[in-house]
Amino acid sequence: MRTRGLAVEAHDPATESFVAHRNLLFTVAYEMLGSAADAEDVLQETWLRWVKVDLAEVADPRAYLVRITTRQALNRLRTASRRREAYVGPWLPEPLLTAPDVAEDAELAESVSMAMMLVLETLSPTERAVFVLREAFDVGYEEIAAAVGKTPAAVRQIAHRARRHVDARRPRAAVSPGQTRAVMESFRLALETGDLQGLLDVLAPETVLLTDGGGLRKAAVRPIVTADKVARFVAGRLAVRGGTMAFTFTTANGSPALLVHREGELDGVIAISVEDDRITGLYYVRNPEKLTRVASEIPLTRA
Repeated sequence: MRTRGLAVEAHDPATESFVAHRNLLFTVAYEMLGSAADAEDVLQETWLRWVKVDLAEVADPRAYLVRITTRQALNRLRTASRRREAYVGPWLPEPLLTAPDVAEDAELAESVSMAMMLVLETLSPTERAVFVLREAFDVGYEEIAAAVGKTPAAVRQIAHRARRHVDARRPRAAVSPGQTRAVMESFRLALETGDLQGLLDVLAPETVLLTDGGGLRKAAVRPIVTADKVARFVAGRLAVRGGTMAFTFTTANGSPALLVHREGELDGVIAISVEDDRITGLYYVRNPEKLTRVASEIPLTRA
């Protein structure tokens, strides 16, 4: 087999363990970093360290691999945090085209949603690692402590602090994929018909629009807030004119989303967060460097 350009033996025990847990390791790294490209790099680094381990000394390969992945992701996250301070405009996670089974796992779908990933961005690197491992993957405190270099008692305190921080910012109630799709359908119809009132009807009064062009494509450099401002911005930039715009349903980050094509070329991905059948958060990723993982499904798992 080949791991990001590195040839490895197909039936080697180390390879078999790594391959068996690869999707889990990618999911851990992605939830910590919000970037599939960075997550892939972390897996490469994890592999290079894993093949040097004496497997006779490893009681639980899954736990050991998660520990290596967490440490590598933490190192990269600290560097990424500094890079994002210089990012042009709002930073959004890299959208992933996900399989239907991700949407069926409510906890996994929430943990990789755009809204939750943005909440995780407000945590410190260590808080994020602890929260992701504990809440999304149910890793024990002692194992998390070994991964992040803290005592179990300190990890418990960090987990409590991070959970309280996230709970204060996460959506108030879970919304089913069917509800999200129905709201997205109303949003798409309003775009396709140029119906400004239809847009206003589907947007919550204090809805927030974030557009991520990364300095490579035109995007709002600050969040746009309130239904009226968001509706006018969206109508001006995305409304269908002369057949130049097309909107296609997909599943991104475990939730219904739209692929946006402009004159036949992929222009971006739109994801939403919904409360009370209205859009409270609208996330439009246009940065072309973040649009490479929407052509084929990415397997994510908590197992």
